[in-house]
Amino acid sequence: MVKLLLADDDARLSDLIKEYFDGEGYDVSHAWNGREALDMMAVEMPDIVILDVMMPELDGFETLKQIRNKCSVPVIMLTAKGDDIDRILGLEMGADDYLSKPFNPRELLARIKAILRRSTQERDDDPTADIELSGVLLRRKDRTVYLLGELVELTTSEYTLLECMLMAPGQVLTKQELSEKALGRKLTMYDRSLDMHISNLRKKIGCLENGDPRIKTVRGVGYIFVANEQGA
Repeated sequence: MVKLLLADDDARLSDLIKEYFDGEGYDVSHAWNGREALDMMAVEMPDIVILDVMMPELDGFETLKQIRNKCSVPVIMLTAKGDDIDRILGLEMGADDYLSKPFNPRELLARIKAILRRSTQERDDDPTADIELSGVLLRRKDRTVYLLGELVELTTSEYTLLECMLMAPGQVLTKQELSEKALGRKLTMYDRSLDMHISNLRKKIGCLENGDPRIKTVRGVGYIFVANEQGA
């Protein structure tokens, strides 16, 4: 049973989400604010966290920051409709996805399933085989990433994006292709989440020794991971 932690001070929405996800076989815990959510996580780690941005005592952003200081559990942010700043900030801070209020619980369920599927799915080839390229080592057995021997903390979405690109080094992957493979959904016109995840990933894995980025942008098309067999 998937353990879901919902942090939201909207009683009506929280009851609706809990009732819906209980019916889908999820084990749902509810926190009224970010501080309570962190306390609950210290006792039992959930499989996924849903964070509302606007909460009393400790808002969604500060809660996300503290979560990311401790672990890489998948996090979906709930934002006000049309508030692009909240969405961008959440993704920059390490959220895996966002959903604007109001929303259909089925849409939230679809987002959750996509994230959990990405974090657990096996590949057609050997799912435990390491991938090492351009100074980056991706250990698929335990889903960890090392840059020049140093552990790099990635979110579920960042890890899956990196894995997709490492499996096709030197090849251009379109934004639509990456969105479908790594985020589990088709890219829409105003969805900037893919670009934000790539931006965060670039910051974490840095540049090659010659100063070139490991992930290059192919303007108007997509992205490419630089295949440098000599490392960084």
